[in-house]
Amino acid sequence: MDRKLRAESKAALQTLKQTYKLGRYGSIIQLPYGNIFPVSSGYFDFVIEGIGTKVLLAQLADKYDTIGIDGVAMAVNDVIRSGAKPLALVDNIHAQVSDPHLIGEWMKGIVSGAQEAECIVPSGEIGDVAEIIQGITEGKGFDMTFACVGDLSKDDIIFGTNIESGDVVIGLRSSGIHSNGISLARKVLFKRWGGWYEPYDIPNTLERELITEVLEPTKIYVKPILKAAKEYKLKGLVHITGDAYLKFNRLMRFSKGIGFEFDNFKPQPIFNLIQETAKKTRGVISDDEMLRTFNMGWGFAVVVGKTERDDLIGCLEDNGAKADQIGKVTKTGRIIVLYKGEKIPLHEGI
Repeated sequence: MDRKLRAESKAALQTLKQTYKLGRYGSIIQLPYGNIFPVSSGYFDFVIEGIGTKVLLAQLADKYDTIGIDGVAMAVNDVIRSGAKPLALVDNIHAQVSDPHLIGEWMKGIVSGAQEAECIVPSGEIGDVAEIIQGITEGKGFDMTFACVGDLSKDDIIFGTNIESGDVVIGLRSSGIHSNGISLARKVLFKRWGGWYEPYDIPNTLERELITEVLEPTKIYVKPILKAAKEYKLKGLVHITGDAYLKFNRLMRFSKGIGFEFDNFKPQPIFNLIQETAKKTRGVISDDEMLRTFNMGWGFAVVVGKTERDDLIGCLEDNGAKADQIGKVTKTGRIIVLYKGEKIPLHEGI
């Protein structure tokens, strides 16, 4: 983001802050990845998220029964970063045509995701806006956004302010590409957008059709994270989505004088396929760009004191996550990645 855009974004935020004083029960608390606000019984964390261009892949495959899981996952995984438990979520779907069969398929994914997150869906909206939504398949264009609210007490809040050098970063395994970097992946991989493969091709490095691999739903981390939060002193939580490992910059702003070093990557084959295929389509994608765009195998991260490392990993795995230490907290004030034998400093705005 260039300097002008940063200034405009900051000005827009200042305008929005005029609403903060309207809270009935007190002031908003600013956290690394959003704000929570007081209610009569504690605090609410309220987020809204979308799936982005992954909906185009659902249209390409003519398969719509899992895309709702991605929408649920993007919202609930954001809510838990503060320590909040998701209570309810609602969907807003803009469609070219609200076909009953299509709606039924969307609902399958939404319900599946909500059940995994143990979160009710009390309402939602589907609007026909054909003049806005076109998509790539006539009559099947759509876009999805999800809002989720979670509650927490003051004792539950994960402020991200007490992280210090020597702490460790525990990664929770992703299910693949999730819902970020999809625009780049589409243009590299699929002929429909100028890429290399047909949707149902099976590249040598994959064990299933390409479209099936990329449509794999985003992992939901609610159960393992909330269980761990009850038993351990979690210092920071990161949902590794857009901007990937640059996400940790926000923790650096709340715990001054720290940096991060990451040295354990186990990317699924889809990530290497994107990077190698790009050489034949759009041009080289550097390791730096991959690490600033994709989750590279880790979809969520926990910062915790070193002494709790092994017990925390055990707790996460006992509750359905695959986890391992992926890095540590340093005093460098920078984000450094050790990848493929190289030391890569990650910077915003490259």
